[in-house]
Amino acid sequence: MSQMKSVQTAGTNQVDVVDVDRPAPGPKDALVRVRACGVCGTDVAFLHMGGMPARAHLGGDLVPIPLGHEPAGEVVEVGADVTGLKAGDRVVVNPQDAPTGIIGCGGRYGGMSEYLLIENAEVGKNVAVFPDTVPFDVASLNEPMAVARHAVNRSQAKPTDKVVVFGAGPIGLGAAIWLKLRGVEHVVVADIVPSRLEKALAVGADAVLNSAEEDVTARLTELHGEAANALGQPRPGTDIYIDAAGAAAVFNTVVDNAKWHAKLVMVAVQKKGSGIDLGGMLRSELTLIASQGYPTEIFEVTPDLVEHRSRFARLISHRVPFTEVERAYALALTPGAAEKVVVTFDDVDE
Repeated sequence: MSQMKSVQTAGTNQVDVVDVDRPAPGPKDALVRVRACGVCGTDVAFLHMGGMPARAHLGGDLVPIPLGHEPAGEVVEVGADVTGLKAGDRVVVNPQDAPTGIIGCGGRYGGMSEYLLIENAEVGKNVAVFPDTVPFDVASLNEPMAVARHAVNRSQAKPTDKVVVFGAGPIGLGAAIWLKLRGVEHVVVADIVPSRLEKALAVGADAVLNSAEEDVTARLTELHGEAANALGQPRPGTDIYIDAAGAAAVFNTVVDNAKWHAKLVMVAVQKKGSGIDLGGMLRSELTLIASQGYPTEIFEVTPDLVEHRSRFARLISHRVPFTEVERAYALALTPGAAEKVVVTFDDVDE
């Protein structure tokens, strides 16, 4: 059986590039040659742990897992029973739809591999085809942009709403793009890194806010006007807050600034921190909305990613060849060193 290289977790904050058997597709499967794969914050979490508990629900010893759940590639082989796919098709995948476990998140297969088996391949369910006008590195943004799209969908933002997104990483910037494409008239992006705020303006945010240097309340009031909470206390006129940062300071800032009937959409994985001011939530009748994954959005985003590919391409800060994949993960592990890292296999088509 042929061998291929695949990336898996090793010790704490380390990866191994290992030789494994190249999967052989059955009658219902497709084999994809991976051409690009993004590195996600979830990967970083696995690296911090040094793997995944063997029995996550019970605890247990850590075991190495294949990494990569943001792949894009081309079909090289299809099983006899597969319809709608052929060799040469460029595809993105739904990592959550794999019978042997989530791709790159504890399942048998990882997308940071030279080849990836798509089990029970079905167009529109676990795989989608995209045209050759889209480079593979941009196509690899499909999965994280589905996460961002779900957060925006959960917000139910209307064109007249005034929105602020905290966190100018890929998910936050993706949310800002989706909000503008949805027709939302005013979108602010807040972060503490000036270069990320510059990128937010480049992808279409109407204004930015450096929350480490500016008075958040004053700046939001300047941008969104003045409103009040349920007790009549003055608050900025911001209708929707999206937390794509996950820091306790962000959550508390939102509670402190929320007007009556404001909404907070939580898409970031929350880092441990101070307690939530439930009284503050009560005083604004703040609605807390959690956003997890992409129940329907994984391939809804694909046509828009194709249409607006140049806009989304700006989210990629580093393109690293697979021969230097350890450097890609080192960048992702270093706070502030990178925004979106995409690993490329061979040359990226322009």
